[in-house]
Amino acid sequence: MHAPPLVALAGGACPAASPPPWLASPRAAILAAPARLLRSRRGALRLEAKAAWRAAGGGRGPRVPAKGAVLASYMGAEEVVGPSPLLDEEGLDDEELVLHIRKELEEGNLPADVASSLEELYYNYKNAVLQTGNPNAYEIMLSNMMALFDRVLLDVQNPFTFPPYHKAIQEPFDYYMFGQNYIRPLVDFRNSYVGNISLFHDMEEKLRQGHNVVLMSNHQTEADPAIIALLLEKSNPWICENIVYVAGDRVVTDPLCKPFSMGRNLICVYSKKHMNDYPELIEMKRKSNTRSLKEMALLLRGGSQLIWIAPSGGRDRPDPSTGEWYPAPFDSSSVDNMRRLLEHAGVPGHIYPLSLLCYEVMPPPQQVEKEIGEQRVISFHGVGLSVTEEIKYGDITAHTKNADEGRELFADTLYSSVVNQYNVLKSAILRDRGAAASNTAISLSQPWR
Repeated sequence: MHAPPLVALAGGACPAASPPPWLASPRAAILAAPARLLRSRRGALRLEAKAAWRAAGGGRGPRVPAKGAVLASYMGAEEVVGPSPLLDEEGLDDEELVLHIRKELEEGNLPADVASSLEELYYNYKNAVLQTGNPNAYEIMLSNMMALFDRVLLDVQNPFTFPPYHKAIQEPFDYYMFGQNYIRPLVDFRNSYVGNISLFHDMEEKLRQGHNVVLMSNHQTEADPAIIALLLEKSNPWICENIVYVAGDRVVTDPLCKPFSMGRNLICVYSKKHMNDYPELIEMKRKSNTRSLKEMALLLRGGSQLIWIAPSGGRDRPDPSTGEWYPAPFDSSSVDNMRRLLEHAGVPGHIYPLSLLCYEVMPPPQQVEKEIGEQRVISFHGVGLSVTEEIKYGDITAHTKNADEGRELFADTLYSSVVNQYNVLKSAILRDRGAAASNTAISLSQPWR
């Protein structure tokens, strides 16, 4: 149960003078080497990184995303053969990238709202990446934005439709590594922490034995899957590539989100928060959710599944009165539905409370929005991930009077654990206490060191 090594093409955020110990590896060559943009025989831009990788003692060269869009198909995917207008250009600078976006708009290849969102995202992403102090920040930023523009443009021309259960697409274009590379330079690893890393190893052992594992988590940003994978890619690479996310419809329909979602394993559902946005679509959404639940049940019956779900039904938001961010309360019916699916799978199942703190990297709008295409504010910041011991339904509900009380108590217990972990992460990252914020239940570490 071992995944291929995860290789970084885009740099982290370490000063050139004294890189932290976690860069002392062949991977460091990719992070530190100038990201010079070249044109391959196929005409697509590439980062000149393989030579540096091999020189530093690495084996097979890093996986570099190949050109070509992917057409939606329940039977698989096929490459769209044809030129990519942006990536066929050599020596582009950032202003030319903006001109390309506007050109595609003028020629009718991009809708006005998508073009506007891309241009706005470009300036926000540029400002965030240039905060990192990485000497190659400009090249990293530009190559990542060009890759995103290429993916968005190709998907607008050949839209991908997500099936109820979507497997991450890594061939012919590696959407997984594309997402990792794009978010990586936004993470301040020096000020990021993982709580109870040993429990992720315990999960892997259970998964090897054929058990299922469900992570009941809060949800902060569109980048949550990449944040989780970036924090665990050195210690638990199998988890990074095999975790299945229960995803709302917005991340599989928003043109700027879709390329990132295509690189993750997803069970696609319509969130309760948006179920009634358009009354004429309610029945369609319910039927779609039923199909997705059936797919989930089939997966769990096969065993060895790791499922991430946010029972709140959406991203966390700040308290309107204080401005403080906090995990959104769990919906007890969502928790209970997931628990029952796990119990009826016919194989052992385990539920863990997971907490994420990463809103500074890409905070959602202050209020839940009905329309697709939100404004994206981006920054370079420390992030956190924590998990605590498995919580068993039978242990929690042994003395409850009825099923309804048990359902509420179990959801509240999971949520309380997530909040407690969140407060420890907040103390470590936002209050600069670092690993000293650890307590008897949560041990913070930096497993990439």
